[in-house]
Amino acid sequence: MIKKLLFLLFLCVSSALHAANYLTFTAEADSSAFGIHNEVGNDPDVQYSLDGGKTWTKLKNDTLIRLVRKGDNALLKGMNPKGFSKDEDICSKFIMEGSIAASGSVMSLIDGKGESLVIPGEYCFYHLFKGCTSLTQAPQLPARSLGKGCYKLMFADCASLKETPELPATTLAEECYALMFGECANITQAHELPATTLAEECYALMFGMCINLTQAPKLPATTLAKSCYAGMFRNCANLTQAPKLPATTLAEGCYASMFGMCDNLTQAPELPATTLVKNCYAGMFNNCASLTQAPQLPATTLAEDCYMGMFAGCTSLAQAPQLPATTLADECYAAMFGMCANLTQAPELPATKLTDGCYSQMFRECTSLKQAPELPATQLTDKCYSSMFSKCTNLTKAPELPATTLAKGCYENMFEGCSSLTEIRVRFTRWDNDTHETQSTYNWLFDVAPKGTFICPKRLPKEFGESRIPEGWKVIKN
Repeated sequence: MIKKLLFLLFLCVSSALHAANYLTFTAEADSSAFGIHNEVGNDPDVQYSLDGGKTWTKLKNDTLIRLVRKGDNALLKGMNPKGFSKDEDICSKFIMEGSIAASGSVMSLIDGKGESLVIPGEYCFYHLFKGCTSLTQAPQLPARSLGKGCYKLMFADCASLKETPELPATTLAEECYALMFGECANITQAHELPATTLAEECYALMFGMCINLTQAPKLPATTLAKSCYAGMFRNCANLTQAPKLPATTLAEGCYASMFGMCDNLTQAPELPATTLVKNCYAGMFNNCASLTQAPQLPATTLAEDCYMGMFAGCTSLAQAPQLPATTLADECYAAMFGMCANLTQAPELPATKLTDGCYSQMFRECTSLKQAPELPATQLTDKCYSSMFSKCTNLTKAPELPATTLAKGCYENMFEGCSSLTEIRVRFTRWDNDTHETQSTYNWLFDVAPKGTFICPKRLPKEFGESRIPEGWKVIKN
């Protein structure tokens, strides 16, 4: 009878051990080690076992546990039902030496077993493995419902990590994946992200500086949130193709800098939205040096900064997409094609009602641009054309400027550095007397061609200088 009871007890214990899905660290090199560093105010329950779960010991702060031989492993668990870390200052992280593969569920640090599928609090696993250059494999992250900042910076700068874990969560939270794999230089492929409804900054800079990432995950979401994809693939130098972006309803900053500095990106995704919001495409493809074709941009309802710097530094872009909007917003096109050195053709700009800074630096340093678009607006606004064609060294003729009344900084630096410019026609009848940045024509024709033709109304005073009529130019009054 006693033997039978002992056998049943053994079965129960074996079953319990088998059922648990402990976070496990396995040495991939002799004399590897792990430990934990707790910031002041945070002291989670963490226990480890080196004998398969028979005995457990508390993991002390800043104490390394040695895995002597390759293949040795440690099980980890804890009872932290309110979360492992509390916020970005009151938090804990693992420290490692050697080479270690993690497996099992990270949730064993929450429920002691690895069964829970819900993150219990904000910043729960914030920067948990950050800087663990010894980590070669990530553990399971089975949670389906996330908390604010729960995985933020979790694997940042894990230089030996080559693959992301599966991320099955469908209920996201603010900043939940932000910077999660930032600077993981050896990650080449990412698992799918199945969520269709996003949260503020949920994927912000998630793969930032993953320079060897060659394939992006599918992004099926149709409900976006503020800055949800901001900088998601920024500096992913080997990414050649962008995922589809099916959403038609955008959110503030949703795609801002999403593919910025993706040097090898050759193709942009379709962008079907017709109504834009603040910063939605700002810097989206900035410095994508291999991008040769821009997507169609059908939007007719614009917003502040919506296209700001969208293609800035895209040095292989030769043609701009059509821009059909006739009603603009503050700085909506600011620096949109700045430094696109191979852009030879500008889009038509049909808007007649301008806004502050709307075209500021739009074609700055487009050194291959030979012809400027017509600018039909007769009512100007503050800085509306500021530096619009600055340093367009192949531009020979300025568009006619039909406005008769100027505005603060409206033409400042507009053609500064256009060293081939030889002709300009204006309709305004007087210069303003302000100086520097407030002056309507401050430095507007500085460093243009040494000889040219300035066509203006008879009433405009014949004044020369960097902020007036270029010295050496012929003046024709009509």
